[in-house]
Amino acid sequence: MTEPVIALRGVRADLGSRPVLRGIDLTVRRGEVVALLGANGSGKSTAIRTIIGQVPLSAGRIELFGTPRGQFRDWARVGYVPQRTTAAGGVPATVTEIVSSGRLSRARFGVLRRADKEAVRRALELVGMADRAKDSVDALSGGQHQRVLIARALAAEPELLIMDEPMAGVDLASQEVLARTLGDQVAQGATVLLVLHELGPLEPLIDRAVVLRDGCVQHDGPPPRAVGQHALPGHDHVHPHDHAPIRTGLLS
Repeated sequence: MTEPVIALRGVRADLGSRPVLRGIDLTVRRGEVVALLGANGSGKSTAIRTIIGQVPLSAGRIELFGTPRGQFRDWARVGYVPQRTTAAGGVPATVTEIVSSGRLSRARFGVLRRADKEAVRRALELVGMADRAKDSVDALSGGQHQRVLIARALAAEPELLIMDEPMAGVDLASQEVLARTLGDQVAQGATVLLVLHELGPLEPLIDRAVVLRDGCVQHDGPPPRAVGQHALPGHDHVHPHDHAPIRTGLLS
């Protein structure tokens, strides 16, 4: 067994006075691709946000790369892709500026050097957005927005990718680009934890599915053969016309 990259033990979390996670145990090992599935309100996105520190624990513990999350500082090892509906609050910026912000965690004194700019260029090429590098993000479609969010996470060359509904509201062409991009990262040894509405083009990449129900783990094992609105009704969904600005910074 390879070493755990993410480990949750007895994790409980509340939103306001409402318990959302009710004692979650979850291990993601190096090189695994794990999908979090479940109906709307099951706790999928809260679990992701708890792992990266956006939602405080009410009980339990979380470790990243063997380090308690409260002591973990090496965030350059983690690439985070939020839901587009929560990627709000951005100022006018170009595609390159947004993707470059993902490299700042590795830049010395916040100054992008040649190697950093090359990493940004590679990330844009990986998601098929190199030809839009100088464009304003305001001019992008929903699928292109999502590609930029993923490129921003990839720019830091992370070992762990945490993604919250990366395919939601994205056209089929962009879904296929994103699936190929993620496949390339997995082939290079990346570890991936992602929330999905349905498996779609990512299904061949998924090693394990963890299905949440009412804040508890209902299933942890091979992906269900048919996951979607019929199997797990009430999934979170982002419609293609729900465009939101992109925010910068890993945990902002």
